[in-house]
Amino acid sequence: MAEVPGPQQPRSPKPTSASGPVQARDVLLLIRTLAEEMRQQPLMDDELTLKTQLDQELGFDSLTRAELIQRSEQQFAVNLPTQAIAEIETPADLLRTIQHAAPQDAGAVQDSSRLTQPFELGHVASLPHRAATLQAMLDWHVDQHPDRPQLYVYQDADQIVEISYQQLRQRARHVARALQAREIAPGDCVAIMLPTCEDYFYSFFGILYARAIPVPIYPPARLSQIEDHLKRHAAILNNARAKLMITVPEAKPLSQLLRLQVPSIQAVVTHTDLRQSAAKGADIGDARTDDVAFLQYTSGSTGLPKGVTLTHANLLANIRAMGRVVQASSDDVFVSWLPVYHDMGLIGAWLGSLYHAIPLVIMSPLLFLSRPQRWLWAIHRHRATLSAAPNFAYELCLNKIDDSALAGLDLSHWRLAWNGAEPVSPATMRRFTERFAPYGFRPQTMSPVYGLAESSVGLTFPSLSRTPRIERIKRDPMTRLGRAEPAAPDDPTAIQVVGLGYPLPGHQIRIIDALGRELPDREEGELEFKGPSATQGYYRDPDKTQALYHGDWLTTGDRAFTIGGELFLTGRSKDIIIRAGRNIYPHELEEAVCRLPNIRKGCAAAFASHDPQSGTEKLVILAESRQHAPAQTESLRQQINTLAMDLLGSPADDVVICPPHTIPKTSSGKLRRAACKSLYETQRLHESQRAVWQQALRLIRASMLPQLRRAWRISTDIAYASYLWGLLAVLAPMVWTTVALLPNPKSAWAVTRFGARALLRLSGTRLTLDGREHLPGPGTPCVIVANHASYLDGLAFIAACPQPCRFVAKAELRNNPLTRIFLSRLGTEFVERFDVEQGLVDAGRIADSATEQQPLVVFPEGTLYRMAGLHEFHMGAFLAAAKAGLPILPVTLCGTRSKLRDKSLFPRRGPIHLQFSPLIPPNGTDWQAAVQLRDQARAEILRHCGEPDLAHSPKNHPSRPDPDSR
Repeated sequence: MAEVPGPQQPRSPKPTSASGPVQARDVLLLIRTLAEEMRQQPLMDDELTLKTQLDQELGFDSLTRAELIQRSEQQFAVNLPTQAIAEIETPADLLRTIQHAAPQDAGAVQDSSRLTQPFELGHVASLPHRAATLQAMLDWHVDQHPDRPQLYVYQDADQIVEISYQQLRQRARHVARALQAREIAPGDCVAIMLPTCEDYFYSFFGILYARAIPVPIYPPARLSQIEDHLKRHAAILNNARAKLMITVPEAKPLSQLLRLQVPSIQAVVTHTDLRQSAAKGADIGDARTDDVAFLQYTSGSTGLPKGVTLTHANLLANIRAMGRVVQASSDDVFVSWLPVYHDMGLIGAWLGSLYHAIPLVIMSPLLFLSRPQRWLWAIHRHRATLSAAPNFAYELCLNKIDDSALAGLDLSHWRLAWNGAEPVSPATMRRFTERFAPYGFRPQTMSPVYGLAESSVGLTFPSLSRTPRIERIKRDPMTRLGRAEPAAPDDPTAIQVVGLGYPLPGHQIRIIDALGRELPDREEGELEFKGPSATQGYYRDPDKTQALYHGDWLTTGDRAFTIGGELFLTGRSKDIIIRAGRNIYPHELEEAVCRLPNIRKGCAAAFASHDPQSGTEKLVILAESRQHAPAQTESLRQQINTLAMDLLGSPADDVVICPPHTIPKTSSGKLRRAACKSLYETQRLHESQRAVWQQALRLIRASMLPQLRRAWRISTDIAYASYLWGLLAVLAPMVWTTVALLPNPKSAWAVTRFGARALLRLSGTRLTLDGREHLPGPGTPCVIVANHASYLDGLAFIAACPQPCRFVAKAELRNNPLTRIFLSRLGTEFVERFDVEQGLVDAGRIADSATEQQPLVVFPEGTLYRMAGLHEFHMGAFLAAAKAGLPILPVTLCGTRSKLRDKSLFPRRGPIHLQFSPLIPPNGTDWQAAVQLRDQARAEILRHCGEPDLAHSPKNHPSRPDPDSR
């Protein structure tokens, strides 16, 4: 372990304001100004004193406190300590802190955070691909390079502690032995309530080496609130049946209180207690890949915790898939301030870096919140290539960093800046890119992603080397019918939605309607997923686990649509409020508010409203009361904020006391939170109330219209599918009989083409063609290759191609007399897919027959896939073309997958498009020529299909900046 010391701070004079030493009135004026800006209304004279509680009485959350610290430093020219954001509870605390703080010029004499300190650790060529557990992953690294640094932990703004792989394992095993001495057995849950520090990392892996289950929970924001904090976490600890908790020393005196609420807890210890234990561990055997690695509780601090069960297999699958997509390597450097009790910081930043031998530079979230520029300067200092943050963090950098604090900043090495964990704002991404472009930040660095704890952490990632994809869609079709129709560039009402990339390798997503049937592209529905990273369910909660699953798929509670397989989120089905990266469930808070005196029962609503200032969602609480005097309403606001503090650990951003009958409800009396949000954001909460019968009519209309639209959409979808199958039932027997009786393939092709075009025309399917001029003339042999997306591909091709062709089909189709007779009349060549010897014979026969006059049509992917994407091409068609000296004609089919997916018998509306590309002649007759044909044809189809490349990942980093180019 190495420690880099920071500069010594000289003693300096007391800070002063413009009129002399800082006085109480200066601090109170500063706080009053900030509070009134936040509330958008003036404070009463007696609301603010030196003893006023900043959180409970004024509603200051962590972001507001960060703003207060920054304004204090600017106004009084001081450097406040990092812990001030957590320790200041009253104006008196802030005054004392300012009076004892060092002036800014003293702290700016030498700023070591701006010095460039790149890592020169050497490249690691191999990775622990065979490791089946997290412990085995760490053991592999210790065996390969024990002294290689893995962690650089910021102790404060300048001092960094270095931790190697060997030290991490050595200290973790000591913790494991100490846990065994305290009778922690394999499968027991051990809670970790520690801030970002060395002890956290040793404790986490120590629990794993004891084969117990770590349960990370977030530490208290302020030590004075430990008691309330532990009360809020009692539900999580009880659900996990935690036997022991590792925490900060200040929490130990409350261990007896905790045991009364959580009977399973046997001890509350610090890491120092465990380190001082001298114990010999018992032989407990190696962990298994299907063991629970840790529990990730998704409900934050509400009374309804859900512990997502993640096995070693889940985590390693997710880490490997993410690493493959982002082309992670040991040459990267990751900088993070994300909390390590949250999946994005724990799995995405730490465990992902550990697996890929990437040095991780990590700091406390408080260091970032108090001065957001520290994050950017750490990226500069260590030449970081990777970092991640929720959307609000990028917004905070925009609003809270002065240009003067950025002089000399270099972000040119930053190749991927992930934006996830909460709704991504197109405006924030655009403004961040523009603001920091002069400092080397590139547009393609910003990378919006999507994930959830139920999928370990990551689910969809965009492809590398592209700028964020933002689609403009028409507002009316989306809000009424759930259809994402492209909007004109000058449409002022257009909705902007952000592309969140494609599913990780081995994972799938789908969008379903109310009947559970998959929707085509550009139609909104419920988002579901499946894959090796998916959780096995919620810990000790079979009811919630059952609700999570929809057959083989897992529900996300999010609404979305796809375009070419890329995910676009539109909203959340569940009433979760995401605030600064934390999930808040509103119903418990609403129930507590309604129990307050003078608040009408059942007449409180909590919802999220986007805050353009912070870039995150703010928590708004509406409560109806017959009290209208200013003093009475202010008292109610304070009581509600106290409840919010007790339940959530932070106050609401805005509390609105409104008169009776303000909050909209359904006819059955349920809260309409979306309507509350609309009234709040359009400032119509205090409009005069209409007559009861008018309100009733409006409520009925508002509740009925969405139901009628949904019913209409479902009924029209069913009617269309039934109509199309009816058409097929009429046309198919006639076409089949005629083809079976015709003497030659040319006539059979003409009849089949007539039937295909009739089916498309009568079903209202628009068929468009591009590149028709590239079709070879009659009698010109060639090999046509096309992507295979749907059962409709052959039908669409026949309808589009005027001249007869011959298909290559799988041999299994000969087993059915109906398909054998029909396809044989069209001159189809059958090939064996599973018998290797027969397959070679078939390939030779295909090569010999390719020189015939009719073009040969091949789908080289070999089979269908329901998920969008172009898969690897088999070599048979290209070997045949090279051997025969024939050109390849690439054809791209678009729209057939959305119209009828694999394993679905429910056709949808939608157009079909075919793109005929120029002929590609072979450059020889050998294997290399065939490979070249395949690669050229596949690249052409990939360019036109608008779907991701699912064949393989690139071998190099096209987006990684060249360090020698600067």
